[in-house]
Amino acid sequence: MVSRTISQLASKNLMQTVLAGITVIAAFSTPVATQPPGLVVSVAASMNDALAEIAGLYRAATGVTVALNTGSSNTLARQIVEGARAGLFLSADEIQMDVVEKAGRLVPGTRTRLLTNELAVIVPRDAPPDLTVERVLDGRVARLAMGEPSAVPAGVYGRRWFERQGAWARVSPKVVPFPTVRAVLAAVEAGRVDAGIVYRTDAMASSTRVIARVSAKDHPYLDIVQPAAVIVGPQEVAARQFLEFLKSAPARAVFTNRGFGIPPVLSEPKPVFGRVEG
Repeated sequence: MVSRTISQLASKNLMQTVLAGITVIAAFSTPVATQPPGLVVSVAASMNDALAEIAGLYRAATGVTVALNTGSSNTLARQIVEGARAGLFLSADEIQMDVVEKAGRLVPGTRTRLLTNELAVIVPRDAPPDLTVERVLDGRVARLAMGEPSAVPAGVYGRRWFERQGAWARVSPKVVPFPTVRAVLAAVEAGRVDAGIVYRTDAMASSTRVIARVSAKDHPYLDIVQPAAVIVGPQEVAARQFLEFLKSAPARAVFTNRGFGIPPVLSEPKPVFGRVEG
């Protein structure tokens, strides 16, 4: 009787030990795909490739994983305002960063003029030689791809350029709007449209042919600044650290390699709702 009781207790203890061991193993065996990333960065589609490369450098240096939530800046801004999880926002223009700031979602003092860019007019690689920027401005194309001109930053900039050239009335009926500048690029590469408006950085990494560069030097009203800022929330510390890395020499080398410009002053006082924040 006693031996049987001892045997039962031993079996019970063994089972508890096995179950505890299974629990410990499970705790340390969560698949990587289901583990939460160290930091979520909402990044405009036009900056995705550069950020992916820099995120790899950052992980190698710090061990911190950076997950990129990529899309059009206006969509990302709306997500952040509505409470989407993000620690850092990289916008393709100041307007969408303003939207997030007005909603009180930016950490004060973190808004940074990170990058500059310029527009490019592109056509498919095998487009006829007489498909020039003059033809585009005259509206002598059947389909012109742009980011949505009322919302997507590259489309907003493109419309501004056409308006200043007195060409918008001729061009607008030919516009095929897309949700991101990368979608515009894909349409031109595939030959589904005659021409497209993208950023210089997108054109550099594509198989398309550039027929015009629209620089801020020649068109001062197109001073394209692409800002970054930390989002209020639990990832503030990690986001600040990554933002500092984005200003470092290794990150700047990646940006420069991919055609981005670096503002003379990365962080400078900016008028915010009638006052200046330093």
